[in-house]
Amino acid sequence: MKFDTLKESMHELWDSVSEGWRHLWRSAANAITRFRPSEKTDLPAPTEVDDVTWLPSRSWAMLGGDVFEDEQRLVVRLELPGMEKEDICVEVSGGALVVSGEKRFQKEQTDGRWRVMQCAYGSFRRVVPLPAEVMPDAARATYRNGVLRIELPKVVTSTPVGTRITVE
Repeated sequence: MKFDTLKESMHELWDSVSEGWRHLWRSAANAITRFRPSEKTDLPAPTEVDDVTWLPSRSWAMLGGDVFEDEQRLVVRLELPGMEKEDICVEVSGGALVVSGEKRFQKEQTDGRWRVMQCAYGSFRRVVPLPAEVMPDAARATYRNGVLRIELPKVVTSTPVGTRITVE
């Protein structure tokens, strides 16, 4: 009896973990973004880093985002922590919002060693599909507390005006 209970508990645990991974994969698939370091990224030398998992040329991060829609607009919010607004480029292209930029590494002012390096640095490009046609020329973007917020007015489609036709 106890073995069956343990077996059922393990089965429920596995189902829960599997469901969690599936949900994470579906929700994060578009948010996982590659960062490509360049000379401007200013990463530490490999001899200054003790983290054996650190691969500066293979940096990935999740740039989480939200898309909100109402009758007049779309609002896109992307988390871009540790960046300067001058290093962010936003454009609308082919029915999508394209956000690109470069996140630069900030060195410490004292001598020492990096024990853990988990943040991604370098240039990136994140594409967010837009569910409606927008007017990019009227868009507004703000960047505050590591969150980029873009408000995109929707294209207004005119409702056809009814015309009465006289039957002869």
